[in-house]
Parts: sequence; C-alpha cells; structure tokens
Amino acid sequence: MNSRYTYTLLTLIIALYFGPAQAQTKKPAKKATVKTAKAKTPAKKTSTKKANDASTSKNLGDAAAKAAQDTTKKGGANGNNPANEGSLSEEIIVTTAYKPVLADAVKIRRNPDLEDKVPFKAPLAYTPLDKKLDQDSEIKQLEAQKRPTEQDSVLLNNYVKAGIGSLKTLYGEAYFGNGRDQALQVGGFLKHFSQSGSWEKQTESKDQVGVFIKSINSENTISGRLDYKRQGNYFYGHPDSIPLTFTPKKQYFNDISGEVELAKNFKNVENDFTYAVKLKANAFSNAYQARESNIVISGFVNQTIKQFYAGLSASVDLSNPKDSAYKLNNSILRLNPYIKFQGPNYKIDAGINIAKEFGDFDRFYVFPAAKLEYQVIPKYVRLFVEAKGDVNRSSIRDFANINPYLDQNIQIKNSVDQLDISAGLKGTLAPGLSFKASVFRNSVKDMPLFVSNQTAQGYKFQVIYDNGRSRVNGFNGELDFKATDDVNIFGRVEFKDYSMATEKQAWNLPKFLLTAGTAIHINSKVSITGSLLIRGNTYDRPYGIVPGPLGTPTTSTALLTANRSIASFADLNGGVEYRVTPVITVFAQANNILNSGYQNWIYYPNYGFNIFGGVGFSF
Repeated sequence: MNSRYTYTLLTLIIALYFGPAQAQTKKPAKKATVKTAKAKTPAKKTSTKKANDASTSKNLGDAAAKAAQDTTKKGGANGNNPANEGSLSEEIIVTTAYKPVLADAVKIRRNPDLEDKVPFKAPLAYTPLDKKLDQDSEIKQLEAQKRPTEQDSVLLNNYVKAGIGSLKTLYGEAYFGNGRDQALQVGGFLKHFSQSGSWEKQTESKDQVGVFIKSINSENTISGRLDYKRQGNYFYGHPDSIPLTFTPKKQYFNDISGEVELAKNFKNVENDFTYAVKLKANAFSNAYQARESNIVISGFVNQTIKQFYAGLSASVDLSNPKDSAYKLNNSILRLNPYIKFQGPNYKIDAGINIAKEFGDFDRFYVFPAAKLEYQVIPKYVRLFVEAKGDVNRSSIRDFANINPYLDQNIQIKNSVDQLDISAGLKGTLAPGLSFKASVFRNSVKDMPLFVSNQTAQGYKFQVIYDNGRSRVNGFNGELDFKATDDVNIFGRVEFKDYSMATEKQAWNLPKFLLTAGTAIHINSKVSITGSLLIRGNTYDRPYGIVPGPLGTPTTSTALLTANRSIASFADLNGGVEYRVTPVITVFAQANNILNSGYQNWIYYPNYGFNIFGGVGFSF
C-alpha cells in the first residue's frame, strides 16, 4: 500500500514542477496557489501525508523561483514541455494583476446588439426537370430570308397635271417617257401657263414643248434635245398719274433651240483619256423685226496621269442679231488650255482663257482661269480662291428672258469681265447642313443696264452701257439644310456694291437679293413647298417725258436729274399636294401671299394675290 501512495505523490510533484505559469513583469503581488484539480487518492496514514506535504512545499518553492525568473513561458498543456499534455491537474501562479490597454483606433464605440434575431428562411421546394441535356455546340445553318416584293415593279412613265384659279389662271403640264431602259431614254413634255391681272392688258402667257433622247453604250453617250418656247405679254406699263391714252401693244417671243452632245463615259482607270463635243443652235424672234440666230460648237479633250490632268477646251460662238436698224455679226472664239493637280487635301486648276471677237467687233483678250481649293478641316470645310475673266456676248434673246418689255433696236455691245476675283469657304457644318460663303470683286468693262423709255405706246426699256470700267464688290452666301429625307430648307443671299464709271447708278440692279425655299414631305401622301423672294430697292434713270401738273405729259429736263426709285419688296409663295391614290394627286398653289403690289420694272406692277389648283394623273 505504501508503494502505491509513493507513486502517486511522485506523479503529483512532477506535474507541479513542470506545470505552466504566466506572469507580468510589473509590481510583484502575493503568491497564490490555485489547484484546478486534485488526484482522487485516499489518505490512510498521517505520517505519509506529512511527508508528502513537506516534499510538495519544497517543490512549489522551486517552481515559484523559476517563475520569477521567466514569466513569459506557458505551462500546462500549451507549455514547452510536451510531457505534461493531457494531465488531470494544473497549477497556475499569478505574480501581478493584468491590466489590458487598447489604443484609440481599435476601441469599439458602439454597444452590441443583444437581441436574439433569427433570420426568416422561406421554405424552399425544388422540382427537378425530367429532361435530357442536349449539348450541341455546332452553328446551325441560317434559313434563307424571303425577298420583299418590289414596290416599283410597275413604273408610271407618264404624268399629266392641269389646274385653274383666280386671275383667269390656266395651268397645265404633261411629261412622257419610255420607262426604265439603261441604254435608251426617250421622252417629251408640254407646259402652259397664262394669267391676267387687274390692269388693262396685264396679261402674260407661256408655252413650252420639248423632246429629248439619250443613248448610252459601253464607250460613249449620245444625247440630244429640241425645245420650242413662246412667251406673250403687253406693254401695259404707265404711271398712275397719267391717264391711259393709248392701247397697249402686244409682244411675243418665239425661241427654237436644240443641242446634240457626244461624250466619252467616265471610267475609274489610270491615265484615262476623255473627250466631249457639243453642238447648240437657236433661232429667236419677237413680234416686231428683231431676229437672232446663234450656233455654238464646243468641246474638250483631257488626259489623266495619276493626280495630274492636262487638257484643252474650245468653243466657237457664231451669232447674227438684227433688227429694223441694224444687222450684225457678233462672234467669239475661245480657247482654254489648263492643267489640274489634285491631292488628298488640295485641288489646283491653272490655265488661261483666250477670247477673240470677230465679225463686226474685233478685240483680243487673254484672261486668267485659275482656282485653288484646300481642305481646312478635312471632309468638312474647304477654302477656295478663284480668278477668271471672259467676254460676255450681248444677245437679244438673253435680254428678253430677263426683261420682256424691251423696245426695238436695242444696242448690241459685248461687255468684258476683265478680272473676277472671289474667295470663300464651303463644306459641311453638320450632317445634312452644307454651306458656301464668298466675297468677290469684279471689274467689268461696258456693263449693260436696263433703263425705261417713254414712247407713244407706253413705257419700254432700252439697253445702255456704262462706258469704262465698273467695279462690283459683294458677298454671296448659300445654305442648304436637309434635316431628313422629308425636310429640306435652302436659301441664298447676295449683297452688291456698285462703283460705276460714267452712270450715276447701276440702273435697275438691286444691291440686296434673298431667295429661299423649302420642301417638306409630311407623310407618303402630303407634301408642302414654299418659296420666298426679298429684293432691295432699285433706281431707274429719268428719261424723256415725265409727269407734269394735273397729270398731263410734259417734257422737263430739270427732272431728268432726279432718280426714280423702285421700292423693295417681298414675295411669298406656297403650295400643297395630296396623293389620293398612287396615280391621282390634287394640288393647290398660292402666289404673292402677302399681296404686295411690288414692281420688278418701273410702272409694271406685278400680279397680286392669286391661287389656283387642280389634279394630277400618272399612267
């Protein structure tokens, strides 16, 4: 029995000797011994117990001494002595009080949530799919898309339009064509328009008929056309202050013109050689004895070598104007050799224009013919500069198209654009918004001017010339805004300043002119168009008989120095068209909506507000 107690005591002493202890290095405190567990061994003899107590006290003193030397070591199961792992008893020696210290950065400044919250979990039910997984990674073949039916499978090649309206307006148009053919195009047209105003014999009529043909083959294109135009009016103009004491005479113009052209088709190949030749002819006459025939033969040849172009254009203009007082031969020969260079950001045209008058006029001129374009902002804005000159042939036909109230035996004299210089910008500001703006300075010799002439048959117009060099400075601006395919707005403005050589004013020439228009397709059935014209005031030279007291005609040389002013005006027009069916349309047109009694030419007021409408038919 004694041996059993001896083994138990030895086991306890060994456990206490190698037991773990932790201590702080601060102020020493009272030693305390805590026994966490005691061995369940019965004590029967007192002598044995005392001996064990003495031995235990000795061993505890040794252990405390070791702990005072090194209190950082751990004992027990976590100590450095693996032999004590799993022991049934453990003794801890505390040498000082533990005071934990935390930095401000790690302090928790909020109270813990002591409520016991259990999150709600919804009951889940799973239903497995009884389906086989198909793992097909191959690309499937696309099905062929059905082609939509063609909307224009049946072409309507012909169109007829007719209408009537106020001011005894009669209107008609007709167009004819052979349809879709890439090799041959043949067609024709007819036009008629007539109207009568409130003044005596304020009547005009316009008729036009024409045919055309165009043949396209693999190498060349041949085209031709033949037109006939007739315009009629009366000399109804007179001052309001003078009673109408004459019967206005009728005036009409007959104009037959035609042309034939042969041109080589364009091909996008290097070093291409191109050419074209054209023949134009016209015969003009009026209600009196004025006649004019004109034949123009023109053409060009051009050789392309990469970005280099060289060519020559030429024309022969043969004209024979005549009236009751004269018969002239007014012809001009022109030659224009040129060289062109074109790069990614620039384009240069360099050449000269040689003009030779022959017939009853004999003058020789050499003018510059140069133009430079440079892309300031690629694909958007281009800068251009141009210098040119030419001889402008005076023509009875051209004058009558501008002013139908011409007198007889108008003077024929060619004017000369000695040097026309212009510079500006053009390009695109935004998608659908294009522009062009330029300033110019023109030097013109013998500028033609219209001036009124009082005759026994009313006011008519003669042509005079500013003998010498006239200068014209100005600005041109153009703007075209195509917001969508259904909305288009465009306009052009022009400012001019005239410096005349011998005349006091640029008679009947405005200094300001604005033209604008719009075309709007509201939907597939309704379309709206509109136009606006604003012209600045002009002056007409005093001539011959002027109004006297009480409206009686008299001759006054003193009043010849007073300029007769023609007020500025605005002319607004608009139209609408409605497509009833694919082949039937109805339309309406309103002119001079502002009903302004303006005058293009002095003593010739224009027509007031008028409206007409009708029906169009396609077949």
